[in-house]
Amino acid sequence: MKKWGSILQVSFTYIGTVVGAGFASGQEILQFFTRYGWMATITIGIATLLFTWLGIKLMLMAGAMNAKSYEDLNRVLFGKRIGNAVSLLTMVSLLGVSTVMLAGAGSVFSEQLDLPYQFGLIFTLTAAYVLLVRGMDAIMAVNSVVVPLMAVFSILVVWNALDTPGAANWLRLESDYSTLRIWMAPFLYAAFNLTMSQAVLVPLGVKVKDRQALIWGGVLGGVTIGFMLMAAHFALSSQMPGILQFDIPMGQLIQRVGGLLQWLFLFVIYGEIFTTLLADVYGLCLQIEQRFRWSYQIVLPGVLVFSYAISQIGFKTLISSLYPLFGMLSMVWLVLMMIRPSEPLRPPS
Repeated sequence: MKKWGSILQVSFTYIGTVVGAGFASGQEILQFFTRYGWMATITIGIATLLFTWLGIKLMLMAGAMNAKSYEDLNRVLFGKRIGNAVSLLTMVSLLGVSTVMLAGAGSVFSEQLDLPYQFGLIFTLTAAYVLLVRGMDAIMAVNSVVVPLMAVFSILVVWNALDTPGAANWLRLESDYSTLRIWMAPFLYAAFNLTMSQAVLVPLGVKVKDRQALIWGGVLGGVTIGFMLMAAHFALSSQMPGILQFDIPMGQLIQRVGGLLQWLFLFVIYGEIFTTLLADVYGLCLQIEQRFRWSYQIVLPGVLVFSYAISQIGFKTLISSLYPLFGMLSMVWLVLMMIRPSEPLRPPS
């Protein structure tokens, strides 16, 4: 039972870190998969393999070298000088993604709950601060609640879309995009999300000493991410192309259900966004603390306030401009992770 508990904690933390505002809202899935038509079914399979393989490898590498943060891992992958530069770029990317998560939370409040956008931002910031002062244990605890609900509602989304006129769209939708762009999408998507996830997966790989728990937790996490991608793609495809106009397209899908289920689903969307915000801000604060020798207790409110300022730009604008850019910048990191042997590793000097 203890072994299974560790496996589930690893998988839940992995899933909760990857599944953020873009994923939960449906925007990320539309951008990288659904708009490319029936071929998205194949590219989601590729992304699932990458998440499973490289997620496990990342945690094992971090544990083998007892890394303090993802900066230690990047020094091993790239060398000290280039690794420092890559870590700085990752730090900037994490800050950008944190603002996207926060903006996504604000959009849930304004678009789905008819509450002020600013209220959503401030409520989320306050809750994040209360939990993040407790560190990794709080992140793992929140994911243990939110992630099982995500999986259940992925099934409900598919069930809800089965009786729609466009239920077969995932098999027949065509795309005008180039073949190269379609086949690059799963690699860009995995590269971006894995690069951002290292902020939590590195300390998680160090915290969980059981190698088998890391391996099986990574398998369960990667496969579940793939299942959730496929479920969301199926449901979003059934409403193409009209669904493209919404900031929170998944919220529009569940409106057909109504009642208690609709409210619970909105809670799940918000929870998915919130868990990734926690993960990104936590990893970012650890990195700033290590690099500049500033106290975590000082860095945390500073990062949250800065994210609040940038989130004023708006969710859809941020995600459509930042995510493809960060995905391209993460491709070098992905390639090096693929070719780098997991062991033996030496701690960085």
